[in-house]
Amino acid sequence: MNEVRPTVLLVDGMALLFRAFYATSYGGYIMKTSAGVPTNAVFGFIKYFWDAVQRFQPSHIVCCWDMGSKTFRSEQFTEYKANRIECPEELIPQFELVKEVTSSFGVVNVGVHGYEADDCIGTLSKSYSEDAQVYILTGDHDMLQLVSERVSVVIMKKGQGNYAVYTPETLLEEKQLKPEQIIDLKGLMGDTADNYPGVKGIGEKTALKLLIEYGSVDGILENLAQLPKGVRTKIESQLDMLHLSKNLATIFCEAPVACALEDCFWELDRSAVIEKFEELEFKGLNRLLG
Repeated sequence: MNEVRPTVLLVDGMALLFRAFYATSYGGYIMKTSAGVPTNAVFGFIKYFWDAVQRFQPSHIVCCWDMGSKTFRSEQFTEYKANRIECPEELIPQFELVKEVTSSFGVVNVGVHGYEADDCIGTLSKSYSEDAQVYILTGDHDMLQLVSERVSVVIMKKGQGNYAVYTPETLLEEKQLKPEQIIDLKGLMGDTADNYPGVKGIGEKTALKLLIEYGSVDGILENLAQLPKGVRTKIESQLDMLHLSKNLATIFCEAPVACALEDCFWELDRSAVIEKFEELEFKGLNRLLG
């Protein structure tokens, strides 16, 4: 008889929280408690989170968070994420509030100073996938590098409950890439959201074509003589930035984060959640719990 594997949901907390904030504030109205505490992002986060729980039915859940803007990547490249707009004032108090809410759901919160949530997710997914099926809930396509036979990346698409679930097969089918090639793609084309340039003058179309033909950045560099002169010149003149960009794009899967599988077993205490909902004046959310 086949043993039933545990199912772990790794939640990219920041991705859900920011998505929820902008989805619920675009009209200019920010939901607040009667005491004036903004709660719109937390409210939206809960709806996204609960929808994913219903869809993927995890036995274990961990929520991963960034712990400040300074990480080992910003030490390697001072411009890393330097283009990010200042955090909206109404969102700031919701960072801690949302962790209180996830805790009330019985979910473990994880974060490590000096590392991004991505690195925590990468490290934990690698560890848990030895014994469990892992789903990573995010909006960040960089996470596709973590896809494996036992790790699926769930990209949230526009509209609640709309997901693209990537396995090695669907990734290859849709993007013509293997998980490790996502890193090479970012190294070549850069990432405007994270503010590293890759090889200037090489966009996604050219990068994809090169990777399909030569397999990797190393394969491309071994065949520089075969490339069109313009492409070759761009790569040769920006080799250092190519390697640095590839390094910045790589999710570090040896972060100093530990959470044993048995410690993130998920069991909902309905009364604890309802108490938190009442505190935040989320009257309409009780019905979510059934």
